[in-house]
Amino acid sequence: MGRIETLTNMPLLSTLLLLPLLGIAMIWLIPQVRARMISLVTLVLALIPALAALILLDSASSDFQMVETYPWIPALDAHFRFGIDGFSAPFLPLTILLFIAVTLASWKRIQNMPRIYYSLLLMFATATLGVFISIDTLAFFLFWELTLAPLYFLISLWGIGPHRRYAATKYTLFMLAGGIPLLLAFTVLAINHAEIIGATPPAGLSFDYLTLLDTPLPPGMETIVFVFLLIGFAIKTPLFPLHTWLPIVALEGPVPIAALLVGLKLGAYGLIRFAIPLAPTAAQELHWLLAGLGVVGILYGALAALNQTNLRRMLAYSSMSHVGLVVLGVAAFNQQGLQGAMFQLYNFVLIAGGLFLLTGYLHHRLGSTDLIHLGGVAQSMPLLAAFFMFLGLASLGIPGTSGFPAEFLILISALTTHTGAGLAALFGIIIGAGYLLNSYRQSFYGPITDSQIRTAQDLKPRELLTMLVFSLLVLMFGLFPGEVLEMTQATTDAWLSRLH
Repeated sequence: MGRIETLTNMPLLSTLLLLPLLGIAMIWLIPQVRARMISLVTLVLALIPALAALILLDSASSDFQMVETYPWIPALDAHFRFGIDGFSAPFLPLTILLFIAVTLASWKRIQNMPRIYYSLLLMFATATLGVFISIDTLAFFLFWELTLAPLYFLISLWGIGPHRRYAATKYTLFMLAGGIPLLLAFTVLAINHAEIIGATPPAGLSFDYLTLLDTPLPPGMETIVFVFLLIGFAIKTPLFPLHTWLPIVALEGPVPIAALLVGLKLGAYGLIRFAIPLAPTAAQELHWLLAGLGVVGILYGALAALNQTNLRRMLAYSSMSHVGLVVLGVAAFNQQGLQGAMFQLYNFVLIAGGLFLLTGYLHHRLGSTDLIHLGGVAQSMPLLAAFFMFLGLASLGIPGTSGFPAEFLILISALTTHTGAGLAALFGIIIGAGYLLNSYRQSFYGPITDSQIRTAQDLKPRELLTMLVFSLLVLMFGLFPGEVLEMTQATTDAWLSRLH
């Protein structure tokens, strides 16, 4: 017990944030050590506090745990306040695991300015972890915006397409535009708190998430806050019609970085964590809007993916379709829908991220992911083909994989609350099977169209290790989903209680 209490009292979350920053410093202070090695060691070390936080979490409690508070802007009552619950805790080791996989995928492929590349990668890791653990809205917004700078340079400097700078600029402008309604909403909430307690701003302002949860909002103001938050998070998710940055970034940017963008759905997390709990009445009144956005995303993403001739663009639209399923689950406002949505967000890290990494391995060997150039890949790369098929089937929700419990829960909730939307989602899943199997057949089992394919090397040891870990986790969560559902149960109950 003494060891457990000691670990619980340790500042695990701030340690988790500081380790990547320490790695950045080491990259520049120890130039004789390869930057990629420092990045890898740093992320592996960061996995320790991430796993410790997950293991020590009391899943029976809905409260935020391991809370740490550090002063930031006292005049605005803004602090660096960190904490985790059943929703955010699983993201910590999963995020670190995906960044480790991206580091390994970049291992011998970054010859140009490697120290800058891996420094930006670690900076992005810090900002992403900050998003998941922040329970102060202003600190959350800071980390949210800090993800932009490293991504802009990673895409524009190490992208693989001729329009990579355009893609980086488009992504950054979209995210900056999305940040405006987020900041406005958080500011309105802080000012409303000051008015409720009878103070004159800046006195009485509060950006503390827990404080704002207990601060009532006038009906009209609540609707405005919800719409602002929905717009801001929808851009990042992305939801139709604010999705246009994703396909071009997937095609023009570095494939490992695209794996991070597709695997880590920060926008959907923000919608569940902030938008609905902070404006619960407005969210329920606009349930039809959420369900509609979800269904449109499912169908549009699936139909668009069906017509793609490039694996990366197909996977980008596929992820858009699947995130529409998440929004539809949330719109049900019941236990099955919310737990299924959270399960699906965890799946994105392993399944969508893993599929993108596999396309990156293909691109590195063949110089293209166009279907016309990929016929017969399974002949020379059977392991890569096997893992692609397994993760692809997991994305379709095949029983035995982690995709099944997530999609099943979402569909059950949708069919009981929005029957038409649930039927449309079923149709979208059927289309999903069509585009995945058709693309797989053309890429891996069609006639060989490029002589490079005959001599291409199959998965290297580090790539094989990455795919084994991802696939085993997908299989484990598929066979034993109760562990994930139990972890999110108490937080789900508390989330739903705010709606009644």
